[in-house]
Amino acid sequence: MKQGRRTAFILAAGLGTRLKELTSDKPKALVSINNKPLLKVVLEELIKQDFNHFVVNIHHFGEQILEFAGDFSTTLRFGRNDEGVEIEISDERPLLMDTGGAILQALPYFEQSEAVLVHNVDVLTNVDLKGFYDDFCKSDDAAWLLTQERNSKRKLVFDNNDNFLGRFNSETNDYDGKGALPNDCKLLSFSGIHLFKPQYFKEFEVKPCYVFGLYQKIAENHKVTSKLIHPDYWFDLGTQEQLKNAESWLSSKR
Repeated sequence: MKQGRRTAFILAAGLGTRLKELTSDKPKALVSINNKPLLKVVLEELIKQDFNHFVVNIHHFGEQILEFAGDFSTTLRFGRNDEGVEIEISDERPLLMDTGGAILQALPYFEQSEAVLVHNVDVLTNVDLKGFYDDFCKSDDAAWLLTQERNSKRKLVFDNNDNFLGRFNSETNDYDGKGALPNDCKLLSFSGIHLFKPQYFKEFEVKPCYVFGLYQKIAENHKVTSKLIHPDYWFDLGTQEQLKNAESWLSSKR
């Protein structure tokens, strides 16, 4: 393991279809909020929290993210707080790998990382991710899923010991765990952020797949647990309305 390394995997390969015309000529990662690309906002927040190794996956207009990453790295080299910051690219332009396949394809970039923080590029928050990362490294758990108690139709299901069981859709009543939905389970909303230890993914075949299916398999023998977060702010910027709401809220707090 590389001493002092804190690794973040930023998921930036999505098509951004919910943002419609905003992503007709650029990737979702480069859509601006208050005149700054989402990817830059996420990178700067994580660097502020002492993350220093970044892997960014690309697909839709991926060449634009490659150009951005080069420019951002150049800017860092001329800054004051850039020591040891590294940005690498996991290229999914030939085939979009989905949330689980993205991790499997990117595993070679994590060989020197004790743990990896996975962060959706369209999630903005000020949660103490450095604290979660460092505590996670000290634990024996395979993964932590950062969750919230908020209204959403899609829920993650945990038992009373916070062990991950599966996903539940409250609108359709679909549950993808084993058997029926337990009566005493916890239903929590996913934050778009999670942490994992790379060794638990090494036995899977590299192919497009969803990450929660992988976590269900890992949870059969190892701890995949919920960690509730209570940040000052958290935004999922999947739509233009959500983007505008976040812009207004963040501008009012300056």
